[in-house]
Amino acid sequence: MGFGPLLLLASLEGLVTAAVLALMALGLSLVFGVMRVVNVAHGEFFMLGAVVAWAVSTAFAGHPAIGFAAALLVAPLAVGAVAFVSERLVLRRLGYDPEATIVATIGLLYIVQQLALTFYGADARPVQPPFNPRIQLPWFGYSGYKLAVIAAAAALMLATWFVLSRTRAGLVMRATQYDRETAQAFGIPVGRVYAGVFALGAMLAAVAAVLVVPVSQAHYLMGRDPLLLSFVVVIIGGLGSLRGTVVAALLIGLSDGIISTLFFSPTLAKILATLLVALVLVFRPQGLFGTAAR
Repeated sequence: MGFGPLLLLASLEGLVTAAVLALMALGLSLVFGVMRVVNVAHGEFFMLGAVVAWAVSTAFAGHPAIGFAAALLVAPLAVGAVAFVSERLVLRRLGYDPEATIVATIGLLYIVQQLALTFYGADARPVQPPFNPRIQLPWFGYSGYKLAVIAAAAALMLATWFVLSRTRAGLVMRATQYDRETAQAFGIPVGRVYAGVFALGAMLAAVAAVLVVPVSQAHYLMGRDPLLLSFVVVIIGGLGSLRGTVVAALLIGLSDGIISTLFFSPTLAKILATLLVALVLVFRPQGLFGTAAR
């Protein structure tokens, strides 16, 4: 295969990675932007979404699309419910203290991970894609499902942008983000907003997991790498910035796909991503599109 076709293939693989990262990082950035909570357990919500997707999809006989559709509905709702209860029982009782919530979400990470190991097992298990036609490109055929993942992630990002910027719910979230005390004074139920935002962030991670698990496998340790890359994305793009999340996810995803494919070195891609984070922290600590603290 020549350089041109190989570059196209690497770019497509990078876009798939970027699509999943964008959804993951959007949930992480949304939680921090509104609640000022760094959710270290975010990767385990991703893993839990994949595990629930496997359980639901295997429970349905017949065409794989039926089980996948059910998983796409059930997994985000189940993971969102877990996050909602966690926020009520743990984060709220800690008063959303930054240091305490980091420790608490680390504990939540291990609880979810060990529960998955106990009830799901240590084996990686595949999920059948709902469809998988080969799309014939000029030089090679490519998975139609992977192209659908890119399109679905883009649609979800647009939907999230619309909700945040054009609806009353988004206005309430932005008001809570800017000034919690003033929002409470105007009658905004801040506690409910926080619980909803924490659940929404987890649901975005779960949707990303359901979309990607047919091209990977469900495993109880699969949340670690996406979590680290999500932190890379939000640091580069700027915590709380939707535009920054998209740009940084594209940058990290494409660089990972191209470097891993052309140079056969995923480690080099991770090194470059870490170097980019260091440069951003030194020269623009608020991120490429973040707002500097006053």
